[in-house]
Amino acid sequence: MLRRPTLLLLIPFVLAAAPAYAQAPPLTLPDDPSQQATATQRIGLTDLTISYHRPAVRGRQIWGTLVPYGEVWRAGANENTVLTLTSAARVGGQEVPAGSYGLHMIPTAADWTVILSRESTAWGSFFYDAKQDAVRFSVTPRTVDHQEHLAYAFDDPSADSVILTLRWEKLAVPIPIGVDTPAVVVESLRRELHGLPGFFWQSYARAATWSARHDVNLEEAQAWADRAISMNRNFTTLRAKAAVLEKTGDAAGATALREQALTRATEAEMNVYGYELLQAGRIDQAIGVFRGNVDKYPESWNVYDSLGEALAAKGDKAAARAQYEKALSMVQDETNRKRIQVILAGL
Repeated sequence: MLRRPTLLLLIPFVLAAAPAYAQAPPLTLPDDPSQQATATQRIGLTDLTISYHRPAVRGRQIWGTLVPYGEVWRAGANENTVLTLTSAARVGGQEVPAGSYGLHMIPTAADWTVILSRESTAWGSFFYDAKQDAVRFSVTPRTVDHQEHLAYAFDDPSADSVILTLRWEKLAVPIPIGVDTPAVVVESLRRELHGLPGFFWQSYARAATWSARHDVNLEEAQAWADRAISMNRNFTTLRAKAAVLEKTGDAAGATALREQALTRATEAEMNVYGYELLQAGRIDQAIGVFRGNVDKYPESWNVYDSLGEALAAKGDKAAARAQYEKALSMVQDETNRKRIQVILAGL
């Protein structure tokens, strides 16, 4: 007959198991009512990210009471509110290196102080130390419609600036951020041209063209264009060099290179060039380029289609109709046939 273990024999097993309960792993549960959130905005090549927790008003008096005036506030709830910049930027008009920063504010009944701290991993503002300030500046809040849960948004983005706005209760606190986008792009191009893209002429041509279009880094852009031409002397590389020469004041050199480029252009390249002229409002020049494509590639329906569009932009509907009808008689693709038919019906 089997005997049951006595209570005394079981006690060691229970005691041995106790530490296992003490070391139980934490469970994944929802945040408290102040839930975590992030917002991200790209300016040029620079990513801006704000990470924060969202307390609610819940009928409470916020400013001057829940958030006292004259004291450093975490600008959110729980851990630090954190602003991360992937490139150097101007925050509140002051230069800030790339990195992550704890965002704090000092509210008052009038202007507020905004602080970026180099300490970004603390719990709220309880461990705030002014010695860690990267920048601090003043802003003026404005009155807005009620916002129940605190929220950050990136407002009015442009190629080189954005406004990071805190909205909570009936206040909006603006934080202006600016980025030297051309400088960021030029530095990125330099890095990339020392990597795999540096083995291809297209990369140097694009880098030179971008620099010319934005009128920056022209001396280095000319070297990039020369490198592209040395690797492949074609329509694209010659035009890249022409664009740089034009920005440096060598109009004659730019014209000569563009003429050389046109002699090397494919149908597609000529077509793209024509549309660039058309979008720039240089309609007569675009028409000339498209007519040249018609003369060179008379078996392509697309050259007549493009010429028709340029003539229509000039207001010459009769001539445009003739070109579109020619394109329609040649095109085989049903999607483009329907598109051209719609255009003809509207002329």
